[in-house]
Amino acid sequence: MPVDEDKYPVESDRRRFVKGVVGGAALAGVTTASAAAVDTATAPTGAGGGTTQYYAVENTEGPAPRGMPQIPVEIDSEGYLKGAWPDYEEGDENAVTENYGGSDVTYSSAWFQYCGVQTYSGVYPDADQDNYFRYNASGYDWHSDKEGDKIHIDDFQDLGEPWREWNTSFGTTANGKPAAGTWRSQDLEPAETMPIQVVRSENVLELAKEDAWVDASTAEGCVAWLNKCTHFCCVPGFKQNEGAAKFNAADQIYCQCHQSVYDPFSLVQKAYVALPRPEKE
Repeated sequence: MPVDEDKYPVESDRRRFVKGVVGGAALAGVTTASAAAVDTATAPTGAGGGTTQYYAVENTEGPAPRGMPQIPVEIDSEGYLKGAWPDYEEGDENAVTENYGGSDVTYSSAWFQYCGVQTYSGVYPDADQDNYFRYNASGYDWHSDKEGDKIHIDDFQDLGEPWREWNTSFGTTANGKPAAGTWRSQDLEPAETMPIQVVRSENVLELAKEDAWVDASTAEGCVAWLNKCTHFCCVPGFKQNEGAAKFNAADQIYCQCHQSVYDPFSLVQKAYVALPRPEKE
């Protein structure tokens, strides 16, 4: 399979579900203020840093150097959505699940170590979190009164327009109904909140029939990602900003800060340099 370099601009706009590993990108060297103490110009010296292969929602336009990391979705016996967390054994540097869901993909906690998230309590492999996705009231009107509640699969059908019919004043009807929330952030300060988005779509159901990773990492048409733009760590949105239409992103994930665009229905395997987590005191 030809190598697709991790760079901008993207030379092809075709939807891809890449089974091979594409070229690693140099670390952009951008962190948030909470991670100012990390020297990104040097080799990683803390825990869990270094070159990492991961799956992402593909960056298709704009200055973002790579896609945002995907979060594998699970649904518990009561219908609540969780972001799967890799397996962890005491003493290991990262939480790691090899051959996740029989997909031949290695899933690691290092996928999320960028943009200052590597300093958040919830990204430590042994963090005491239940992994449920919980609503963020600043996301979408249809769940604005459910802040802090766990996201349930039936909510996409019962609250507001059904997920097969959901639409905004722009874009295509029913290409996906999104929810905005948090993950591994319960009882933590706002500065340590890990923002996520989930989209339930017929597109995901169809794509899961074609690819082992998509089948393993999505559930009942739901795909999720850590919602931190890889350019300057802003929080973008799927069909959340009417201005996205000006950049051919009405049906995409759009970051209004610098016009980066991501495709939630194109999950690609990439490589980047994960920032090290600070040592615990």
